[in-house]
This record gives sequence, C-alpha cells and structure tokens, in this order.
Amino acid sequence: MSRFRPYFRYLHLVRAPLAGALLSAVVFGAAAAGLAYIMEKALPRLFDDDAIPLTSAQLYGYAALIPLVFLVRGVAGYLNTWLITLCGVRILERMRRDFFARLQMLPLAFFSGRQTGDLISRGIADTNQLQFTLTSVANDLFKQPAQLIGAVGYLVFLAAKNQDVAILLLCLASIPLCVFPVRYVGKHLQRRAEQFQAEMGAVTATLSENLGAIREVRAFSLERRENERFERSTGRLLGFQMKAAKYAGMLTPVIEIISAVGIAATLVYAYRAGFTWNQFFAILTALYLCYDPVKKLGAVNNELKRGSAALARLDEVFNEPITIADPEKPAAVGRLRGDLAFEDVSFAYRADLPVLRDVSVALPAGTVCALVGPSGAGKTTFANLVPRFYEVSGRVAIDGIDVRAMRLADLRRNIAVVSQEAVLFNDTILANILIGRADATRPEVEQAARDAFAHDFILSLAQGYDTIVGERGASLSGGQRQRIALARAFLRDAPILILDEATSALDSDSEAAIQAALKKLMRGKTVLIIAHRFSTIRDATKILVFDRGEIVASGDHASLYATNALYKSLYDRQQGGA
Repeated sequence: MSRFRPYFRYLHLVRAPLAGALLSAVVFGAAAAGLAYIMEKALPRLFDDDAIPLTSAQLYGYAALIPLVFLVRGVAGYLNTWLITLCGVRILERMRRDFFARLQMLPLAFFSGRQTGDLISRGIADTNQLQFTLTSVANDLFKQPAQLIGAVGYLVFLAAKNQDVAILLLCLASIPLCVFPVRYVGKHLQRRAEQFQAEMGAVTATLSENLGAIREVRAFSLERRENERFERSTGRLLGFQMKAAKYAGMLTPVIEIISAVGIAATLVYAYRAGFTWNQFFAILTALYLCYDPVKKLGAVNNELKRGSAALARLDEVFNEPITIADPEKPAAVGRLRGDLAFEDVSFAYRADLPVLRDVSVALPAGTVCALVGPSGAGKTTFANLVPRFYEVSGRVAIDGIDVRAMRLADLRRNIAVVSQEAVLFNDTILANILIGRADATRPEVEQAARDAFAHDFILSLAQGYDTIVGERGASLSGGQRQRIALARAFLRDAPILILDEATSALDSDSEAAIQAALKKLMRGKTVLIIAHRFSTIRDATKILVFDRGEIVASGDHASLYATNALYKSLYDRQQGGA
C-alpha cells in the first residue's frame, strides 16, 4: 500500500462522491447483521407450530423485512457502484492529463531509445489499470470490512447470550489461514502482471510502428512479415495474460475450501451441542457473511498486485527528473539580437558515447552559419543546444546570457526551427501556421504563407485555410507540408533561425523561389543551416566543419576547400554524385 500513497492524492479530488460511496458501502455491509437477525427471529415465527398464530399485519410485516433488507443493500450497493465509477472516471481523466503533461516537460533525452507505442500503452492501459486499482481498493477496503464487522458483531451478540455460540466463534480461526494462499498468489501474480503490462506496451509499439510505416510496408511487400511479427507479440501477451489469470483464479476456490472446512466444523459442533435449526441457520448465515468479505479482500490483494505492476511502469515517467526547467530567478529577456557563443561545450546522449567534445565558437548576430560534416559528426546536436533541448557541460549563451538563465518560453520565442521533415498536426492549415505565433492576425498569416509560396495552393483547396490536413499532414504533398512549415518560420520572425535542410522536400520548380524567400527571411538574423547538400550553403557567411564531435575547421567555402581535406572530400564526393 505504501507504493500507492503518492497516488492517493487523486482520491482527494473526488472526496465528495468517494465519501458517499464509502457511506453506501458501510450501509451495504452493516445490512449483513440485519439479514442474520431475520434468519434467527423473523422466519421462525412464521413456521413455529407452537407459536401464537400471526395476524395479517404481523405476517406481512415479517415478510416485508426480507425485501426491506435487500432493498437497503440493493440501493446502497447501486449507489456505491455508481459513485465509485464516477470517481474512477474522474481519476482516470486527471491521471492521463498529468501523465501527458509530464511527457511535455521531460527532456528530449528521455525519449531517445524509447518506443512511442510503449509510452502510449503506459498513458492508456497502465493508467486505466491504476485507476481501477485505486477505486476498487478504496471501495472494498471499507465495504468488505464493514460486512465482516457486521456479521462478526452479530455472532458476538449471540455469544453473549449463549456460551455454546461463543465456542463456535473458534470456527472463525480458519480465517487467518486464508493469509497463506493470498500471499502466495499475490507474489506470483505481481510478477506475471508486470510481464503482461510490459508485453502490452510491446504490442502497442508494434502496432504504432506499423501504422507509421504503412507506405514502406506496402512498397517492400512486408505485409506477411508484419503479420507474423504482430502474431508473435500478441501470442506472448496471451501467454502472460493466461498465467496471470491462472494465479488470480486460484485464490477464490482456495478460500472457499477453507471456508467450507470452517462451516463443516460448525455443523459438527452445532449438532452435538443440540442447536435448533433456527439457531444454526442464523449462525451459518453470519459465518458465510464473514467468509465472503475475506474472499473479496483476497481479490483486492490481487488487484493491488496488478496495480503495482502498472504503477512501476508509470513511476518511470512520473519520477523521471525534469532536468530542463525554468530557473528560479530567470533573466529578463525580450527580443534577443542573436549573438551565439559556445564555451567548452560537451554533450553525450550516453555517458560512454560523447557527441560533442569541448566545442567553443562565437557567432555574431546576423551570421549565416552552415554546419557540415559526416553523418553523426554532431551537427544536429550542436543546433539543438541553442533552444536548450538538452543540458550540456559548458555554456551556451545568447547575447552573453546563458540559455539556462532564461525562461524556456522566452528563449524559444526567439528561435524558429524548420526541420527536414515537416510535422503538421491534425488541424486546419490556419492553426498549423499559427503555431509560429499564436496571436498573429489573419492577414499576417496569409502574408507568411505568401512568403513561403503556400498561399496559392492553400486557396486552391476546397476549405482554403480551414482545410484539415490530416494526421501529420497526410492529405498534403511533401512539398506542401514543407511550405506550411516555412510559413510558420516567416510568421514567427525570430532573430535566430535553425534550418535542417529546409528545402529538401520541395519540388525543383519551387525550390529556387523558396531559396529567394529564405534569403529574405534570413536577412538580419543569426542562421544555423544543418547542411546535407552543399548547394544549400552558398549563402553562408561562415562554415563550421564537424568531425567526431569537434569543430575541425571554420571559414568560407573557398578557404576550406583549399585547406581542409575533410571538407574537400565531402564537397567533391557530393559534386561527383550529382
């Protein structure tokens, strides 16, 4: 239970309906004593040959006690179930919101090497399991003990009047024996539940990966391979699910057998002690109402184990340190000029694999700087440190201010990024361009689209700027998606611009025009161009050559071609390939 304590804060959010649910649970459980009382007092009056005949009012009164007790239990049980469901739905909503919000705050390094589908499974399946555990445990930890106390209380009441009944209470000594199967099943169930939750994440990851590469699957005729891969994953999931079901299903019959032994012992003693049927039936009812909550509390323990397995996976996200956050006393930052400085900067995605090594370079405001080098040399990582996507050893500064001293929103408001692969959200074209600057007017958006040579094709669409682009912009061509991404950068008009081969997805007819538009956009700005094609760096005023995480040369094209063997070989290789 201690592992769940941090998550009990969610119960505080639903304290009113939860209090009503628990009150209903107490009423439901306490009615157990009323049921046992009816078995001892009311029913014998109806069938006792020596008793005074009942009047019609007495007959109907005694008969009405049975539906009355079950009415109370039924209404209380219904209210308990409905209110607990309400609590569960609200908790699930808040938990998923918190999980999603946590993902938005975690550094990009957290997502390196993690499968998107597995994170989706944690946010959907694991939160659902934990929500069910919290609400069902909160419910049964009150409801079942209430019934147990009500039934035991009635037995104690009978024992106070009859010494033979007091001896019968020894039959309840079999209840502690139920602890052993509960502990055994719980131990094995948690391990199987952890395997099941992990495999559920793997299945979701396989499905997500397949849907994300659906064109490649068709192009390379991978349908059979993908079907086999998914079947293997779901087969493992089924295996873990059945193993968990084996242990979960074992507990109830074991506890029922122990209960039956206790009740059989009661039968033997009651017969030898000369109990009447009425007395025995009332005691038998009370004993059954004692054992039933014990059985259900065993199921609660099983649920705790399942919840514990889901909790372990959620804890990895909720307990992941937020290493990139706003400083306690941020520097006041408006619009920056764009002076960039890297001072002894080192960075590694993994401790044993450095990507940048003691990089130091200064780029005055207005510099158009191209980053070139072999794949994996550190170009993209270098650019990603400017908006503080990662934490570094050393110092990255803009206008002399360490980026760690700025609020993230202030820092990133001064930077526009256009990636090689344009990512659009499943929203309107207007909303996708407004990502650049949310408070922009419609005329400003249209002007940005004109600058990116996107306005005309947008107007040719049936809904114009209100066209829904589909998931990741699926309804648009690659060139159209890239031009909308460029329009964002025009609209943002930030002093620092990062271009990751921003024109690579454009067709040849529009590339020349877009290059001219980019020249206008870059005017007066500090620009980092992550160059994969050397044709894109002709407007660069400075070129940095990267190799194995270090800047091995800098200068313009002519000087580097004449003096740096790596740059010359990269350039000649590409020109030869052209």
